[in-house]
Amino acid sequence: MGNFEADTAVEKIGENHWRGQLREGWRIGEVPNGGYVMVVGARALTEALPHPHPQVINAFYISPTELGPIDCFVTVLRSSKRTSHASVQMFQKGEPKVVLTAAYVDLNVGSGPNWSSFQADKISPWDDCEIGAISELEFRQRVDIRVAKGGNVFRTGKPSGEGKIEGWLAHQDQTDPDVISLLMFADALPPPAFNVFGRVGWIPTVELTVQIRALPGPGPIQARVQTNSITDGVMEEDGTFWDAQGQLVAVSRQTARIRLKE
Repeated sequence: MGNFEADTAVEKIGENHWRGQLREGWRIGEVPNGGYVMVVGARALTEALPHPHPQVINAFYISPTELGPIDCFVTVLRSSKRTSHASVQMFQKGEPKVVLTAAYVDLNVGSGPNWSSFQADKISPWDDCEIGAISELEFRQRVDIRVAKGGNVFRTGKPSGEGKIEGWLAHQDQTDPDVISLLMFADALPPPAFNVFGRVGWIPTVELTVQIRALPGPGPIQARVQTNSITDGVMEEDGTFWDAQGQLVAVSRQTARIRLKE
């Protein structure tokens, strides 16, 4: 069992009630990473539903989480032959923290037409990318983040103004990615606002949606996050993720607030 699987495990407490533990190693500052927290709720869904894989999950982050127990209450909304729909309410110390809604399927039996305009950019290979960027984050104890484009802001403090960051993501313990880890990787690269304004401060996620497109193959995940508009301190962030074989495995969108340093 790798660190990711162990640190996102849940235990059934009662009917429709699972409990996880938010653990050290996954924090951005003092707050556990939003994608990591989403996975804990997704683990509860995986145990509650007959279908094994998230097709799409949406999370609203009501208030910051903290280390320690987190309770997940699952409501199954509908389950058919092909798809299960459900929601999860996540609580700590009796306070609502995160609400998830999701559709689960079996990605092994999907069928239908294929088309995509998404193209993975040619970026530096894994071994040639920067390891030192944002090395002070606790989160990097668990996730190997290698920035290929947009990393100058971490070296010199000078953003390019492009609103895009690209790189590679992998588990630090070298376990291969699985479907559910894509939910965490979707929130792992630094926010593209850093490449517009510099390292401005805290950028908390308000809402995150992740769509899973395929089962990932072994090796690091190539990732691109970008923003096209920041309005009154609110940013949309679009993410695109490919496995090491060049297969599109996930797309994401999140809404985040930019809180400047005082």
